[in-house]
Amino acid sequence: MLSKTQAKYIQSLVHKKFREHYGQYVIEGPKLLSEAISGNISGISKIYAYSEWITQTGPLLNYDGIEVIPVNEDEMKKLSFLSTPGPVLAIMQMVPKPVPVSFPGITLLLDGIQDPGNMGTIIRTADWFGVRNIFCGDGCVDCYNPKVIQSTMGSIFRMNLMYRELLSVLDQYSSIPVMASSLKGIMLKDVKKIKDCFLIIGNESKGINENIMNRSSIRVRIPGGGDVESLNASVATGILLNWLVG
Repeated sequence: MLSKTQAKYIQSLVHKKFREHYGQYVIEGPKLLSEAISGNISGISKIYAYSEWITQTGPLLNYDGIEVIPVNEDEMKKLSFLSTPGPVLAIMQMVPKPVPVSFPGITLLLDGIQDPGNMGTIIRTADWFGVRNIFCGDGCVDCYNPKVIQSTMGSIFRMNLMYRELLSVLDQYSSIPVMASSLKGIMLKDVKKIKDCFLIIGNESKGINENIMNRSSIRVRIPGGGDVESLNASVATGILLNWLVG
């Protein structure tokens, strides 16, 4: 039976300060649990699920040694961060990954991405194109935010996400070409493709910070014929990665 203490603890993890304090976060739904088991099973602390789900689906997943706690629908509603709770929820340990020595291929530098949906979609898009390293700069939403987690659809378990001050990253790896999207840049189709580079994606409304933009060695413009001022950050990421990787 679910205790009030357990429910209160899990609900506290909706807040960044408690996630950081306890070093844990929440994932919800069979899809995310399956992805976690495939890519990060050592990070799974506990699983809360409907009894019928445990009986029918549980045996198909290899999570031996992990505590599985049955809950009913009313109890799941107390735990879930979703408007329509799924049949399973898990508590995950934050497992920090070391900063790589080198950065072959494309590495994303995110400057002030604040919307959880955008952040999650950028992570998922990067995963699709084989990008594995993402630096998140000042002002970026926490990648363990429940809405970010849901939007990644499991891609977060395959990504190396590092929160760093971007100017210091650019100083440390000054030999790597830096590409940025800019309305004053060269048209994307006219720029020579680069296999290895940092790709900066800016804030949803403000774009890329001027000091960071000034560090870019290549500025590109995504062609368009509409009247909007700028593209959604995650859409721009997809277009740029498709051009770079395709």
